[in-house]
Amino acid sequence: MIPPMLTPVEHAPLAPHCTLRLGGPARYLVEATDEATVAEAVRWAASRRLPVRVLGGGSNLVIADEGVDGLVLKIGLRGVSARETAGAVEVTAAAGEPWDAFVRHTVERDWAGLECLSGIPGLVGATPIQNVGAYGQEVSDTLASVRALDRESGRVVTLAPGECGFGYRDSLFKSRAPGRYVVLAVTYRLVPGGAPYLGYADIAREIGTASPPLSTVRETVIRVRRSKSMVLDPGDPNARSCGSFFLNPIVDARELAAIDARAAGLAMPRWPQPDGRVKLSAAWLIERAGFTRGQADGPVGLSTRHTLAIVCHDGAHARDVAAFARGIRAGVEERFGVRLQPEPIFWGTIGID
Repeated sequence: MIPPMLTPVEHAPLAPHCTLRLGGPARYLVEATDEATVAEAVRWAASRRLPVRVLGGGSNLVIADEGVDGLVLKIGLRGVSARETAGAVEVTAAAGEPWDAFVRHTVERDWAGLECLSGIPGLVGATPIQNVGAYGQEVSDTLASVRALDRESGRVVTLAPGECGFGYRDSLFKSRAPGRYVVLAVTYRLVPGGAPYLGYADIAREIGTASPPLSTVRETVIRVRRSKSMVLDPGDPNARSCGSFFLNPIVDARELAAIDARAAGLAMPRWPQPDGRVKLSAAWLIERAGFTRGQADGPVGLSTRHTLAIVCHDGAHARDVAAFARGIRAGVEERFGVRLQPEPIFWGTIGID
């Protein structure tokens, strides 16, 4: 096959490609709509000793004001296919497929396994990287394989779930081998006619019936997310965010006892984990540390509907977002001794540490 001719765009603005709508330009930008272009772009960058950043929907991304010195590879691969297997259907989606449209596709066909992940912005390729999850479901629950370009070997590989190193909002792709793999497609194993997942109390309460159709679960999840400004809605004043900015902390028994002592009798929500640790609510900690919905510092502040979302307004810069996030984290740490970890990815010379 003849490699595609690359025409990287120089000094390409990146702000239009992310939901925060801020950040500087990419030194080079390539938009890839097929696997051959992905491979050629990676080779092109390697021959020039340029770092490569992979861009999906930009819904979980903070880009530094000075931009990115390297090649930004925007993934635009499309296509969905399915095949029946023993008691299941394996559905493969290209990395550039919009995630929520893909979830809708599975729900409309009555394939259970992704219904609680409705309304989440971004593309399919990001879901195994973040081990995307919501309302009790995680991508790792149904993921069957990941097709990816291994930048070390130059080969396209298929990784089984056990090779992906999944954890809470974490994976091999995110923390153990960041940058090594470019996700090309993801396959999920779903259950035709299966029962929806109703393990999250708020969603089950909203639905009010023990055996709703998948479509009802999807509609309910989207309605709840919209009430918290957690869906992309251009008319929402909270739209310029990257969703939950901080991860829910997971602590051991010793840490929990120290936090409880600082909480001084407050009824702090908690969820026991399989490994014996306990997950806490970052939103609860933020609110009890004295921060309120809609609280702002200039053009950056908390969402008026959810204290986990940091929102930008006209005139905001990435440095403002980082400074505001540092203030939130410092307040929670001072009050409870918990150091919140950010969920978004930071590009360029920016971060909150």
